[in-house]
Amino acid sequence: MLLDYAYSITPAITDHLYQLDVLNKALTLMPHLPHIEENLKRKSLLKSSVYSARIEGNRLRMEDVENSTFELRGETREKLEIANILKAIRWLDSQRSNVLSKAFLMELHKIVMSGLTEELGRFRSSQSAIFNQAGVAIYLPPPASEVGTLVEKLIEQARSSKDAGPLVSARFHFVFEKIHPFLDGNGRVGRLVSAFILEKTGYGFRKLVSLEEYLENERERYYHFLNTAGKDITGFIEFFLEGFVLQAEKALVNLGKTKEELPEDSLLPRRREILEIIRDQKMVSFDAIKRRFFKVPSSTIHYDLKQLTKDRFIKKLGKTRGSLYTPAD
Repeated sequence: MLLDYAYSITPAITDHLYQLDVLNKALTLMPHLPHIEENLKRKSLLKSSVYSARIEGNRLRMEDVENSTFELRGETREKLEIANILKAIRWLDSQRSNVLSKAFLMELHKIVMSGLTEELGRFRSSQSAIFNQAGVAIYLPPPASEVGTLVEKLIEQARSSKDAGPLVSARFHFVFEKIHPFLDGNGRVGRLVSAFILEKTGYGFRKLVSLEEYLENERERYYHFLNTAGKDITGFIEFFLEGFVLQAEKALVNLGKTKEELPEDSLLPRRREILEIIRDQKMVSFDAIKRRFFKVPSSTIHYDLKQLTKDRFIKKLGKTRGSLYTPAD
């Protein structure tokens, strides 16, 4: 039966789970610095979106999107793919219930694949296949007629499992990809649900960890373990947990490095420069700032100023086009 995938609790798995619990506890003991942590969280969510898309062949890099407000509009297919994943992450963050369901998965698929396919939020109605780079079919998922039942059983297995959250998350991701319930977008949806399970079982690490970065960097191993033959998926579980530990360690190191910084040190480079201009000149118009960044779209500058105002770095005087900006302190 397709759902009979199992794993053994090896010394490596035991060690990884122990390390994750230690890192989780260490994070709770670190000082909570909202400005710094919010920036690190933003970068982590962006990494998760970019690297999840890159796993599926998207060519955009972090440096291509880091200073962008493209989440408001996806001008190209590649930007739309990343924008959709960001929207999906935010939607997941708004879900207060811990309950997975078929409707939950379908709604998530709608968000992830919006504008990318006509088959939105529907399980596939035809046979699908997984192909390698040479175009050869290497795996045939179950018939479309079985998908709904298999997904329901997988969800029930995840709900009823008494294993640690990371184990449930890893197994769900593996089996979900084997079921391959949608015609397209299975990898992206599967990784998002995996992260959702981690969050809801106490391993969210305040959204500072991007497991997708590890999966993209280790893409060959990732696909190797996903394509494992047989029912023993211990190798995939070890691989998944190994990456989770590495990314969690990296997140805590980055948080530790920034804990002594000033709040403005966490700003994006352009926003930091805008803040310095306003602090230097005391009172500045939008047009004056735009002249300094003449190659940047006006909408982007407006967004930067809005965020600086929201984060209480600056104040806006007036509500018309002639508004002025001053330092908040």
